[in-house]
Amino acid sequence: MTAVAVDGAGGTSTGQAGVVADRWPGSGLATQVFMLTARAVRPLRQPGMVFASLIEPLIILLLFGGVFQVLGTVPSFPDGVDYIDYLMPAVLVIATLTNGVNSGTALINDLRNGMITRLRAMPIRLLSVLLARSFADSVRALSQLVLISVLSALIFGFAPPGGLLGTLGAVLIAVLIGWTISWVFITLAAVLRNGQILTAITTVVTFPLMFASNAFITLEALPGWLRVIAEVNPVSHAISTARDAALGTVQFGQVLQTMGICLLAVTLLATIANRAFKRP
Repeated sequence: MTAVAVDGAGGTSTGQAGVVADRWPGSGLATQVFMLTARAVRPLRQPGMVFASLIEPLIILLLFGGVFQVLGTVPSFPDGVDYIDYLMPAVLVIATLTNGVNSGTALINDLRNGMITRLRAMPIRLLSVLLARSFADSVRALSQLVLISVLSALIFGFAPPGGLLGTLGAVLIAVLIGWTISWVFITLAAVLRNGQILTAITTVVTFPLMFASNAFITLEALPGWLRVIAEVNPVSHAISTARDAALGTVQFGQVLQTMGICLLAVTLLATIANRAFKRP
């Protein structure tokens, strides 16, 4: 009778008859990413999570769309454009900025609660954990931005000249930018592995990125020193592309440039994050 044995680690062992059991190679990278992404998006079905993701952007719309609507009367403001149509694409990008921060926080939480330790004991590639984290937050961002766009149209009268196609383009551009931002914070989480330091960095970085930009007013209307900062702020360029899409004035080369910069940044950040994440 032939005996076949498998060692406790799932590796191969040879019985007395010399029969070798094949080691289970594990699933492919795509399957791993899909399963881990599905796990990460599961909390999105909770009503409380949906409400929490909507409240901040709607407050920004309420404050700036109503109280600061006078900003749309400055001389440099584009003619024939309502302030809510000017503001809304910026709100989409800002919402993805918040989502990106959540990517790093969620990875820190998985490191703390032992989830990553359990995954390390399984035959999976650690890169799939990082990819799944970024894809799950992109799915979350997409659903959030679609809901915000619908609510802003119903409540605040958001109706940009670019129409439905322009709005969809602005949403997709914002999701792409949010995906890139999520890799910034995933990389920070993988390198630092400290939630308190990550939170401190997040607070210091996100506030200037948001307000030292063209999110709420044109660059020409900003004070000189602030305009210099806003012009080199990557968030300003991201908002400009999303805004031009919504207003129907975006150029094909502008979209390609944004996509190229995002993909290049993600490739670089993913390489750094994967290397740091492999540390025990």
